[in-house]
Formats: sequence, C-alpha cells, structure tokens
Amino acid sequence: MAEVAITSPRPAGGAPSPRAVAANAAAGANDHHNSSRPCSASALRATSSPLPGGRPGGAADAARLEALCEDLLARGLDGASSAAAAEAAAAEAAAAAAAPKSAPAPKSAPAPKSAPPFLPWHLRAAHHSPAAAAVLAAFGCERLSHGGPAALAAHASALVAAHRGGLDDTAYVYDLGNPLRLWRAWRRALPRVHPFYAVKCNPEPALLRLLAALGAGFDCASRAELEAVLALGVPRDRVIFAHPCKRASDLRFARDAGVELTTFDTASELHKIAAAYPGVDLVLRVRADDPDARVPLGLKYGADPAEAPALLALAKALGLAVVGCSFHVGSACRNLAAFEGAIAAARRVFDAGEAEGFAMRLLDLGGGFTGRFDAAGNVVFGDIAGAINAALARHFPLLDEGEGGAGCGVRVISEPGRYFAETSATMLTPIYGSRDREVVVPVVEGGGGGAAGAASAPSSSSSSSSAAAAAAPTTTVVAKKDYWLTDGLYGSFNCILYDDQRPTAHVLRSPLLPPVEQQQQEQQAKLYPSTLWGPTCDSADYIAKDLMLPALRNGDFLLWPATGAYTVAGACDFNGIEFTCPRKFYVCSESAVDDDGGHPHHGGGGGAGHGGAAATAAGGGSEGGAAEQQQQQCEGA
Repeated sequence: MAEVAITSPRPAGGAPSPRAVAANAAAGANDHHNSSRPCSASALRATSSPLPGGRPGGAADAARLEALCEDLLARGLDGASSAAAAEAAAAEAAAAAAAPKSAPAPKSAPAPKSAPPFLPWHLRAAHHSPAAAAVLAAFGCERLSHGGPAALAAHASALVAAHRGGLDDTAYVYDLGNPLRLWRAWRRALPRVHPFYAVKCNPEPALLRLLAALGAGFDCASRAELEAVLALGVPRDRVIFAHPCKRASDLRFARDAGVELTTFDTASELHKIAAAYPGVDLVLRVRADDPDARVPLGLKYGADPAEAPALLALAKALGLAVVGCSFHVGSACRNLAAFEGAIAAARRVFDAGEAEGFAMRLLDLGGGFTGRFDAAGNVVFGDIAGAINAALARHFPLLDEGEGGAGCGVRVISEPGRYFAETSATMLTPIYGSRDREVVVPVVEGGGGGAAGAASAPSSSSSSSSAAAAAAPTTTVVAKKDYWLTDGLYGSFNCILYDDQRPTAHVLRSPLLPPVEQQQQEQQAKLYPSTLWGPTCDSADYIAKDLMLPALRNGDFLLWPATGAYTVAGACDFNGIEFTCPRKFYVCSESAVDDDGGHPHHGGGGGAGHGGAAATAAGGGSEGGAAEQQQQQCEGA
C-alpha cells in the first residue's frame, strides 16, 4: 500500500486557487452563474496529491490519469459515462501524448493500446464509476478483502513492520471502500435527497475527491472550504455556503467566486448580504432540535419558525431572493420524529415564502446522519430513511410518483458529514512512554473497592459480623499504569470534548518488538486500570483514566477504528506538536466487516482484533468514577 503526501488545497501565501481566479474574472464580467462550464484536469487535481513516487510506471499512470480526467470532465464529474468509453478515451489520449511532436504518427497507423489509469478491481470497488476508480488509483489504495478491526489491525501491523520503526507518530489508515458503500446505500434509501458532504467534518482530500467523483454536492462554511471544493471543479449548483452568520471576508470571497447559495437566520445577516452580495440566492435556516442529539445546534443557529414571516418580509423589502428553507436537527440525531417535525416546519416556511412572492425551490434537510454497518456489513440506515421519505411524501409530495415522475418543483438536499467520514478512517497511535504506580484506594463493601474490591463475607451473627468488619482492611493497594500516546485532546482526541465521542482502543503489539513469551502470557492477559496521556505539557491532556488494558511496552500501538469524523479536522498544533498533519495510508476494502462477520467497522463495539484487548475511552478531560467514565469491552490479550 502506498503512502501519499497530500498537498494543501489552498495555494501557498494565501493566493487564490486557479478556480478562484477564473471565478473572479467571470464575476467581473457579471457572469457568476457558470456552473455548467467544465474546468481543466489540472484544476481538478488542485487539491490532490501526486501519484505515489518511486512506483514503476508512475509517470505513465500520471499521463493516463490526465487523459481520463479530461475525458471525465468533458462528460461531467458524476461518473455517468461508461467504463468502456472512459477507458477508450484514456487510451486515445495516452497514445496521442506518446507520439513524438516532431514526427507525428501517420493517421493510418493504428493507435497503440494503453491500459486505463486504474485496475479492474478499482472499477469494481467503485461500482463501475470510472471517475471514482481513478481516485482510488490516484491515492494508491491497497486492496483489502475485509475492513473490520481485526483486518485493519493486521494491515497496520504489516505497515509497522514494513517501515522498520518509521511509524513512530500518529498515522491514519483511510478505507475508501466504506464511503463508496455508504454512498450507494444513501442513493438507494433516499433517492430524492442529494447529499452535500459537510466539509468541516473531515476535509481529507481523498474523501473530497471521491465524493466529487460520485456526484456529491458540498456544504462549505468558510473560504478555505469553498476554495478546496471549487478547485476540484465541482459545479456551483453543487455547493452551498451553509453558514448562517458569515464573516465579511468569506462573504466577499463567495461573491467573487460565484457561489450561488447561502443560508441566513437573522435580520443582521440579511442586511450584511444586501450590502455585500445581493445577487446570491438565500435559504432561511430554522431551528428544529432533536433533544436527544449528540451535539444540539439550535442554541446557536436557526431562526425560530415563528420569526420566519418577519425575516421573509425583510428579505423582500431589501430586494433579496429567498429560494428555500433549511434546518439541522443536531449532530448524530437519535430521534426519528425530529425529521418529521422539521420537514413540517419547512413546509410552513415554504408557504410563507410563496405568499411573499418568492419562488421556493430548495429544501435542505441539514445533517445529523450516522453511517454504521451491522455484523453482516450492511449499512444501518433504514429507520431514519423511512421517516424522512414518509415526511417528504406527506409535506412535499411528488406530482407524479416514481423516480421518473414530474417531481414537485422542489430540490431536496442534505448535509451529511459524519455519515461518510466516521468509518472512513482508523487512527494508529504508538505508545512512547509508560509508568507503573501503586495507588492506595478505599475498599467499598460489596467487593467494589477500587479495582481490587476486598469486602468480607457476611457472618451469621451480629457480633461476629461486627468483629469481621472491624478486622477487615479499609484500604488496598492497586497497581495502575500510565501510558503516553502521540495524540491527545489537542489533536484528534478533541472529539471527546467537543463531539462527545467514545473512541474504542484496540491493542496492537508491535511486530518490531520481541513476541510475548509463553510464560508471560498469563501476566500479559491481566488487565490494569490505565491512564492514557496526550503528548503535551498540559496535565489536563489525557484521553482516559482507569481504562482496563494489558501491560504495554514502548513501541506497542493502540488502534482506534471509526475516527474519521470531527477528529483531526478539529486539531491544533499546541506545544508545536504537529497534530494536524498525521501520516496517511489508503486502502479500499471489499467488506466493512471482518471475515467472521462479527466485528463491524464502527466505534463502541467489536472485539480486540489483532491486538487482543479493546476498551472504550470516555473520560478524557474530566474526573469521575471508572464506572461512569468507561463502557469497557475486553477480550483475552
């Protein structure tokens, strides 16, 4: 498997991207609506990485990728062109490029056959989308038959062995097979809803390029996110600037780049837009909270539905165009009824907007979706999809039922982030420090004292019971362990504080260390209450306390599945430690689960996989009893 060094999506020195320059020129000519015009292949790769260096045939692969990108861009980025047509176009372009310019080949000479820039398995994995297959090839994805924790742990072990000590810092393994499966499941379950990926969740270039190739739209919330997406050649009608309160500089950039859609939820924002970008189409965001969501958002964004008529009237008075309604039920929605209530509220906003004379044509369902797999590798998505489909049929019915029907004049989009990103990544953190400590803890009657519990058995008489109680120890000594990891709360584990995540750790024994001897196995199988410390100087930088783990050594690893959402995207480089740029490796699995079908690739469950023990970290950054902090799952080490 190849490791790829990803280039920054934003040009050095803050200069606008090639796409932004072109958009600025178009804006100067009062032509912002140029979404149908294709970009160049070089612009498509503006945020991408080069093909892996040092690989035989790398230059030829790059030339063929150039040809394929040109062909796909001519046809559109939705992967609708056939594999045969794409391969033929790539072969023709490669043959033309190979011919000497000074002595062109005669027209009658047959063009030499050339392989496409991807292998047959890339095309199968991408469900016969040539554009998506080209992304898998460009990032050097290695093929895996299974993608569950055990299979990924075995692959990570092979990576550690291959790098001979070079993997001594945090690394990510991106499995692009999971977003491919999740995309297909979404399109089957919610055929009316076009997903616009929330870039903030994880702006990983491979994920952005893959979703763009599949035809996804994008929810952007800043200039940098807009630049990254527009540099991929994504049409303007597949981009929404979904920030209800935009910074003035970001709004000016959106104007100059010709972004066509943005959200608002206050009178203040309407006045700001009227002054800076009155030609943009507006979407009113209303509050629609799921009280059980992992991260509720209504306290900060979303107008109360009762405020909608006044905001619509103000927009009309300012000469602005409102074209739709959006909402967000909260990140990781748990209450299916939240979508029914939100869609019903959106219907009332549509009616109020039409009464003001607006052409209401866009419904944005926001985010709140999670992408999980069951034990058989199937996407768990049916209940929430059923609730949304029923609510859409009730409040925004199709005029002619069926996929080829006349529709209802309303385009429906959504903003899933976690759904596509969470299971796409597994984090690998080496242990680089350890300490043993003996801690005196009180003995709690009933056997729960600390980690050892040593309560006396009850007596048949009160006198003997009292004597036994007096003789029983009140404290006991517990062996605890401290481990230092290369990541912490300032890095990817910020998700514990800000996203209320409970990442699950799987022990991975380093293949570069001596194997655990037979006589040591009993000792190694023992679990110790352990503290996982982050690498900064901050004593509050810990991932978990009293996490039950076996004895580990410097150089062993902890593997963290399903860490692709709101992890590295929220990291900072505190203490000068480079949390924001971990090493990356890319695979594409054929199944989301291990070969026994028992360990789906998501957090909070599953066994130890290759490493032996798994435990869920839930206490980072806060004190409290171990029973309240952890939901531990352990197997023999």
